Amino acid sequence: MLEWWHWMILGLCLAMAELAVPAFFIVWFGIGAVGVAIVLLLAPDLAVATQMLLWAGLSTVLVVIWFRHLRPRTVTTVGTSAASVAGEVGVLVTDINPEIRGQVRFQKPVLGSDVWECYADANIKAGERVRVLVVEGSFIKVEAAK
Repeated sequence: MLEWWHWMILGLCLAMAELAVPAFFIVWFGIGAVGVAIVLLLAPDLAVATQMLLWAGLSTVLVVIWFRHLRPRTVTTVGTSAASVAGEVGVLVTDINPEIRGQVRFQKPVLGSDVWECYADANIKAGERVRVLVVEGSFIKVEAAK
């Protein structure tokens, strides 16, 4: 049977592992383990299977909350703000129109990638220069460069 201090040690080890793997992902599993330790202090008769389910549930909830609500959305992995990308000019690789998405290639990487999936409100042919209007998730909205 796992005791509360087993979970506390697991939580601390996982939190320290985050120092070696700086993805800011493992820490949530560590916090979930500490949460299970606290629950076991209050209700020490939980079965091991229940403890594991509680850990998985807490960890999943924490990861979802982090990635959906708490993580800053404008700062990318290379430290560039998504707001500063507006106005960058690239060349369309494929034709696009309001119904079909395409790809745009940039001379220098934009937010860590030199090719992006894109869409536009107008028909634009491959080979034309386009300007970034806004970054929306993993897509960018473009318009023909003037």
